Amino acid sequence: MSSKPELVVSMDWGGTWIRAATVDANGQVRWQDRTPNPKDATQSQLVEAARSMLDRAIAQCGGEAQGVGIAVAGPVDAETGTLYEPPNLMAMDGVSLKSLWENDLGCPVYVGNDATLAALGEFHHGAGREAREQRGAAPNTLFYVTVSTGIGGGIVDRGRMFLGAGGLAGEVGHMTIDYTPSAPACLCGSRGCLEALASGTAIARIAQEKVAVPTGSTSALAAMIPSAITSEAVFEAAGAGDTLAQEIIEDAVNALGVGLANVLHLFNPDMVVLGGGVTVGLEKLGLISKIRDIMDARAMSRRHKDFVLSASRLGDSVGIIGAAAMVQQGLG
Repeated sequence: MSSKPELVVSMDWGGTWIRAATVDANGQVRWQDRTPNPKDATQSQLVEAARSMLDRAIAQCGGEAQGVGIAVAGPVDAETGTLYEPPNLMAMDGVSLKSLWENDLGCPVYVGNDATLAALGEFHHGAGREAREQRGAAPNTLFYVTVSTGIGGGIVDRGRMFLGAGGLAGEVGHMTIDYTPSAPACLCGSRGCLEALASGTAIARIAQEKVAVPTGSTSALAAMIPSAITSEAVFEAAGAGDTLAQEIIEDAVNALGVGLANVLHLFNPDMVVLGGGVTVGLEKLGLISKIRDIMDARAMSRRHKDFVLSASRLGDSVGIIGAAAMVQQGLG
């Protein structure tokens, strides 16, 4: 078996940003940059922007890449590299990035769901590696959840990605949490999804809806132009003691706790890792432990409670490092 490649190119293509990087065999990012997705972009504009970032990363490898790994937000067929109705990149529906770029680049192109690859990155180079180094044993089953613009999930079992029949497993953001008639609509076309209740987009939308109705509230959020309210603003207000913001965050925490309790019953992970911008906000407010309490309260047995809940150890680079780990597995 050949040794792992010294340096690979990876890209993390989310609903907001396109990130590209070069990563070494130890999971260390040697170079990276990012650019925003063009606003209201067509498919060709998105492809052009992403390819430009790839070319920049390849240039950092001397103009030739041994392999390229691409983490994409949304359902992906890992064998063909085809995107299927990605909620935050709908213009890319039906596009095979592998077919689009592999021959032109002259190297293998691996494509996967960003949350699944984040799970792989955390297993090999993040929270999983920390467990091996500190406790002497890697997790058997690691479930990663990204709570950001949207919510996605990924599973690594015994060091290998669990993909499902079509490579589409782990879409925890689209499990139904609220099935009442008033459940909020989700970009996937359903209603009451975890993503529609607890993502950064959802937190901002809920705050905007609440302040748009005049109530005489003294909340700092009510003093803002509704369309200007972001999830970051809600977290900042909650941290300052704003009651309305705290209620909005509490509802999101409860939804996350319910969703992750479902994950315990479905996959029996011994490690659950939370990532994404919303998780950063939850950490600052000391709310990760509350999510754990909700999960424990809903777990059906003592054995289901035998897991570690951890925040991501790889931060914004988790998708980049996971994409690189996929390439290294494929080429190693």
